[in-house]
Amino acid sequence: MSMPATSSDRAKVVSKLPGWLRQNLKVRTAQLGIEIQTAVEQGITAWCDLASATATVDTAGAESFSTFLPPGQWEAFRKVAEDRRVSLIQGLAQSVQLWLDTNPAPDVQRPAITRRIVVCNQKGGVGKTAITAGVGEALSEDPNRLFPVRVAKALASALRADDADETVVENDPLDVEKLPGPGLRVLLVDFDPQCHLTNQLGAAPLAMNGDSLTNHMAGDPKGELKDLIVSIDEDHFGGRLHLLPACHDAFLLDVRLSAVRAREAALERALLPLEADYDVVIVDCPPSLGLSMDAAAYYGRRRDSEGPGQSGALIVVQAEDSSADAYDLLTNQIEDLRNDLALDIDYLGIVVNLYDGRRGYIATSSLQGWIDIKDPRVVGLISDLKEQKEAVRMKQPLLSYAPASQQAIAMRALAREIS
Repeated sequence: MSMPATSSDRAKVVSKLPGWLRQNLKVRTAQLGIEIQTAVEQGITAWCDLASATATVDTAGAESFSTFLPPGQWEAFRKVAEDRRVSLIQGLAQSVQLWLDTNPAPDVQRPAITRRIVVCNQKGGVGKTAITAGVGEALSEDPNRLFPVRVAKALASALRADDADETVVENDPLDVEKLPGPGLRVLLVDFDPQCHLTNQLGAAPLAMNGDSLTNHMAGDPKGELKDLIVSIDEDHFGGRLHLLPACHDAFLLDVRLSAVRAREAALERALLPLEADYDVVIVDCPPSLGLSMDAAAYYGRRRDSEGPGQSGALIVVQAEDSSADAYDLLTNQIEDLRNDLALDIDYLGIVVNLYDGRRGYIATSSLQGWIDIKDPRVVGLISDLKEQKEAVRMKQPLLSYAPASQQAIAMRALAREIS
């Protein structure tokens, strides 16, 4: 059962654990940010210190399990197991279960003030909807499961590469680790009259003759806004991910807002009653610089007692020249709103979406141009791969349709980068 030491202070031991218990151990150690070998060491120590063995653990189907323990601990454990007349496999299982019982999963860290993320760019076709959905999906994934996430060094490597094949960078398995989902309650708001977010997630646009977000913003509600909300893929997101669908009547929003008092605050007035039920609200903005964009930017402003960077604008661009022109128009509008109303509107960063370095100099030089901005900085680089298009065609969330895809892994990294 014991093998030669691989370091000066620990020795490798090999035993067996049932798969479900090993998975629980992996998840819990990831949640608490400690190493598996440390957890097993603590569990064995606690089990040996008990007056007697704990309840029997079902070890049917146990498979090989190895870890590193302090020299001598495994031999002492064997002696205790022999005295208690339990097998080494049963004793190890009881030790691991004891550690799990005495080290419960941490509570989900919820913000004191509901975060508001406004995903914007007045240029259409840059993928605002995909980023809105991907970030929301990533933030709402199960805190008791592990998901592949690209670590920060991968993004840094990709952003340093001027003309490298980004596919190689993004497919490096050494740059991916398994982490628990954040487990946040997320509301996605389809604020675009084209209803792309609504359609992509398999929901139906709201009827023109019924109630809608537009009606609530214009001061003419026909019911409760919360009654329009739908849940997205409860099997994968556990009821934590919701959508407020769009209605085509939003094409008339700017006209209707022109007659509304304090129109910049219209979106906030409509959504504020919903915020108590959510940790994060993410707004998919229309490709527009009109009054609706003013209302969205106002909604993302920094509120009293809210720290910098908790809420704000997430700008989605592509690595091509027209995105740069649209970026200038958008940031000018936000700056005007800041100055006119004395607001703090934070930039959460720039996401370079649908990137493919094989497209040559235009793509690589444009990417470098975004990197050179520095403030706001690039917080995400999402490649142009087939899984996102397939998920849209299937009307399914990307992270449940292709949870291990490179785009899903990058979406999780982006969500953590702006958290």
